[in-house]
Amino acid sequence: MKRPRVLVTGASGFIGRHLLDAIKEDWIVYGLARRSQARCGAPVHDNIRWFQADIGDREALDRVFATIRHDGPLDLVLHLAAHYDFTGEDHPEYWRTNVQGLRNVLEQCRIAPPRRFIFSSSVAACSFPRRGEAVDETSPPDGEHVYAVTKRLGEQMLDEYRRHFPSIIVRCAAIFSDWCEYPPLYFLLETWLSNSWNRRVLGGRGESAIPYLHIKDAVSFFSTVFDRAGELSHGEVLLCSPDGAISQRELFLATTDYCLGAPLRPIPMPRFLCGPGLWMLNLLGKLVGQEVFLKPWMARYIDRKLTVDARHTRERLHWRPRARLEILRRIPFLVDHRISDPIEWHRRNRAALHEIRLARHLKIHAMLERHEEEIVEEMTRRLTAPGFRSRFPTYQTLEQDDLAWNTRVALHNLSSAIQLRQKPLFVAYCRELARRRYESGFGAEEVAEALDQLEKVCREVLARDPEFPEVADRIEQCLTMTIRYGQDQIEDFYESRLEREERVGRRSSR
Repeated sequence: MKRPRVLVTGASGFIGRHLLDAIKEDWIVYGLARRSQARCGAPVHDNIRWFQADIGDREALDRVFATIRHDGPLDLVLHLAAHYDFTGEDHPEYWRTNVQGLRNVLEQCRIAPPRRFIFSSSVAACSFPRRGEAVDETSPPDGEHVYAVTKRLGEQMLDEYRRHFPSIIVRCAAIFSDWCEYPPLYFLLETWLSNSWNRRVLGGRGESAIPYLHIKDAVSFFSTVFDRAGELSHGEVLLCSPDGAISQRELFLATTDYCLGAPLRPIPMPRFLCGPGLWMLNLLGKLVGQEVFLKPWMARYIDRKLTVDARHTRERLHWRPRARLEILRRIPFLVDHRISDPIEWHRRNRAALHEIRLARHLKIHAMLERHEEEIVEEMTRRLTAPGFRSRFPTYQTLEQDDLAWNTRVALHNLSSAIQLRQKPLFVAYCRELARRRYESGFGAEEVAEALDQLEKVCREVLARDPEFPEVADRIEQCLTMTIRYGQDQIEDFYESRLEREERVGRRSSR
């Protein structure tokens, strides 16, 4: 049987990647995204055809849709591509992507209309309901945030194309996974599970609440919409969300109860202090050159509940979220992942922050990961180059595969220390490195010089990255100083070993 065809914009995003993996056997999927298929981790399959393009670029979009149209008409278009961040600022990207980008996609669909156009939005596009009320399918996207404004314009835009193709509107809850991957929840968990002074402080009474939906349920929802798209009317609004809302207090109690065996008592911060407190926190962040996730604008929503009533959607689709995937039941999975694999935990959650201005040490870490192969290749070349024989005589006795592996291990330890802002992690690695090199006959200067070359190679490679200007003034502190601490540890180790050997020698000569 001929497979139906769907175009998914924003295919490299959180929902897009998981959805493609779920439908790849049954659909011909055209994935459209700014990032490459390999870089974003999207699935590779014979039924998936990937296009790397920006929906804000009309010429690039012309080429993509010309190729798609050559294959035949589309059954569905799922428009996931959108800009959203938590800075609270009216970033130009909202208008370039959410408004003009949508217009570009709709114009292409007008030329060869799909059977249905599915427009993805968020329940956060709606205003917080009054106490005792809830957001439902009839609620307008009347939120004050610039994201809500652009989504409202998008919904109005859909109506202009109704004579060409019908459109369906999907408003999603906060989507999370067992690795978290939802930035506000990630920062809450990092605070509550830390030893920081504010780990028990909750804004207001801790009643700030939103609905959460597991990514597996989100994928199930969109799959159901695909199957029932032909039954849905133009302009119909569906809520990809459970009923109700989960408060920060509930999350805090569930998290601390699981970790400690009993819930901690949270410390409420009066609402009138939250705004000035967040303002001061951001001011301090700017002074030390570190981006703070919590912003003063968030104080407006303290103790407010984005309660949802999605009964109509459940009846319309015969779909409902699974109880076992409810956020409070999944907290143990999130915490266990953070404890058992902290590197992967932070990696996944940093990836979820790609639209947010990351702290510069995290950007440096991401850049080192991105250019790992280039750094390893250049380091191996230098350590084996004839011109470096006098500086690295012992290293040049090693096989190139061993040199590459050793460089990769050093780079991973350096990158992790920068990511977690824990220079002692790299110092500990260098202590063990010094022991192994000492026992293998390497001199202290040669080992320290190899680290010096690693620092130079990293600098040179990162300097070619387009994002380098954003982190240039932090390279010294994050990269260079971390390596310097490691070199100091190597010299200390060698000195202590030589002093011990001299003492042993003196005793044996008596």
